[in-house]
Amino acid sequence: MIRGRSIICFGGEDWWYHHPHANNHLMKRFARDNRVIFINSISMGLPGVGSPEFFPKIRRKLKSLARFLGKTPEGIWVVTPVLTPFFSSPFWRRVNRLALTVQIRVLARFLGVRNPILWIAIPTARDWVGQFGESAVIYNVTDKYDANTVDNGDRGELIRRLHGELVAAADLVFYHGRQLFADARDFPEKSRLLEQAVDFDHFASTTDRTWACPPELRAIKALGKPILGYFGSIERWLIDQPLVRRVAEARPDWQFVFIGLKSAPMDIEDLPNVHFLKSVAYADLPAWAAQFDVCVLPWDQRHEVVKYGSATKVREYLATGKPVVIVPMPEFEPFRDVLSIADSSDAFLAAVERALEGDTAEAMRERQRAVFGKTWDARFEEVSAWIDELGNPGR
Repeated sequence: MIRGRSIICFGGEDWWYHHPHANNHLMKRFARDNRVIFINSISMGLPGVGSPEFFPKIRRKLKSLARFLGKTPEGIWVVTPVLTPFFSSPFWRRVNRLALTVQIRVLARFLGVRNPILWIAIPTARDWVGQFGESAVIYNVTDKYDANTVDNGDRGELIRRLHGELVAAADLVFYHGRQLFADARDFPEKSRLLEQAVDFDHFASTTDRTWACPPELRAIKALGKPILGYFGSIERWLIDQPLVRRVAEARPDWQFVFIGLKSAPMDIEDLPNVHFLKSVAYADLPAWAAQFDVCVLPWDQRHEVVKYGSATKVREYLATGKPVVIVPMPEFEPFRDVLSIADSSDAFLAAVERALEGDTAEAMRERQRAVFGKTWDARFEEVSAWIDELGNPGR
C-alpha cells in the first residue's frame, strides 16, 4: 500500500463541478496516507466561438479560477492554475508550461512535496513530465481523447501525438475501459486494464432504505407516470436527442428526467415530458435515483467516444438495483444478463417497456451482485500494488 508519498494529479475534469470520476475517487484514497495536489483540468482546447458549448465552458472555468486553491475534507489541495487554453500554439504551450510549472513548484514547496508520483489524466499535461522531480509517471487513460472534438477543439492530430508521447514516457499506463485497453498496441509491459468501479454502499442505499422525494421532483413524481432517469454531465453532442425525442413522443406518459450540468441548450427542451434539472450533490444522488423507474443512458452511439466509453454511471445505476437501459458500448457487453442494450430508438423503447412491465426483487439483487465488490477501494488496492512494484527509483 502506498504510504508517505506525494502525488501531483493532472485531472481530466474539474474537482468542483463534476460528479466524482475515477481520478477523484482514487485521489481521495491516496490522500488517507499521502500528500495529494489535484490540478483541475488544464483543457485540451476550446470549441469554436460559434459552438453552443463555448461560453458555458468559459463560465465554468472562470468559476473554478475564482476559487484558485482550496482544500477538500479529505486533505487534498485542489488548484485551478492560471493558463491560456491555446494548447495548439507552440508559443502559448511554452507560456503555459512556464506559468503552471512556477505555480505548482511554489505550492509543492509550501506543502513539502518532493519527488512526487506524477499522475496524468489529460494528454495536454505532457509538457510537465520532468518538471517536478517526479519519482514515477502514471498515465491514466479514461477516454478516447482525440475523438472528443468538442473538448479538443477539433485538434485530434495534436492530441494523438501528445497521447503517444505520454504512453512512451510513463512508467505505468492505466486504461479505464476494455476497448481502450484492447486497442493499446505499444508498451504492453507497462499497460494495465483498470476497470471503472462503484461506490457500492452509497448507491445501493437507493433501494436499501426509503427516501423522501426531493422537492424539485415532486411535481413530476405526482403525475404517477414512469420516470426514466439519467444523472451526470449533459452534453448536447453526447445525448442522442433524436432517440429521446422518438421515445418521448411515442410514449408521452413517460417522463425523461436529466439531472446534471447542461453544457448548452438542447433541441429536446420543447418536449413536455423531457425535464432538465440542475446538478445535485453526489451525496444526494440515491434520494433522486430512488424516484426513477428505469435508469437510462441514451448516448449517441455514432460518436467514437461512446464506443470507447466506460461510463461510471452504468455501474452506479446497477448498484441502485433499478432496471438499466443503455445504448451499445463494448465495455458493458459482459453485463448483458443484468441490463438491456438497445441499438435503435425502437429497441430502446421496447427495452424500457419490458423493464416497466415486470421487474422483480431477484432481478434487482442480480443487478447489484454484478457490481458488488467492484468498489473504488478494490481498485485502489490494485493501483497501489502496481505502483509498489515500481519501487521509488527517482527519474
